[in-house]
Amino acid sequence: MKKAKLTYLKEHKNDIVLLEVIKIIVGNFHEGGILYLCGNGGSFADAMHIKGELAKSFEIPRPIQDDQVKTFLLQSELGKELCGQLEAGLPVIVLGESHSIRSAYENDREPKFAFAQELNSFAGNIKKGVFLGISTSGNAENVIAAMTLANAYDLTTISFTGPDGGKLAKLADLAWHAPGESTAEIQEHQVVLYHRMCRLVEAEIFGDRNQNETSQSNPQGE
Repeated sequence: MKKAKLTYLKEHKNDIVLLEVIKIIVGNFHEGGILYLCGNGGSFADAMHIKGELAKSFEIPRPIQDDQVKTFLLQSELGKELCGQLEAGLPVIVLGESHSIRSAYENDREPKFAFAQELNSFAGNIKKGVFLGISTSGNAENVIAAMTLANAYDLTTISFTGPDGGKLAKLADLAWHAPGESTAEIQEHQVVLYHRMCRLVEAEIFGDRNQNETSQSNPQGE
């Protein structure tokens, strides 16, 4: 996997912002933080897509890593099956995916603050995290409100927008831009970019670990 990573860096050495995004997210996971994703419509679907790549295996096998958990599971037949089937995941929360809290809040309060309310329930208790706000225009009011709260909690904030960046880019610690002249074009480029992000985050966190496990279990490479 190291060879693959070095090849990527060589071929995409100008993707400075993308590499910084990867560095921030990997560091956050290593410190036990959560990655919060936030967006509307197609951007919400992209957020769910990103979670799908990070919360389970994307391209690299991710067996359970915790020895204590494995020892407990291996004591029963069901546990053995779980141990063989489950994959190591990364803690990702898509704001808005809980329809119950979102609809309850929107029924009682100002709807544009629903994302912020859900974030508040986590960030008020778990102090480490990264907030990635997705908006092609950069001007989605509910995403801006949630990022404002993320800044108040001192989370690292990243905007993922089209070329202009809008208000979201001005609020973020790091502004990440996708090219495109229309919403559709921007979202098409965003898919390519976040697939690269997910691939490299996974390689950084799980690649060397799996390589070491393979070497120990099969030192001759047979």
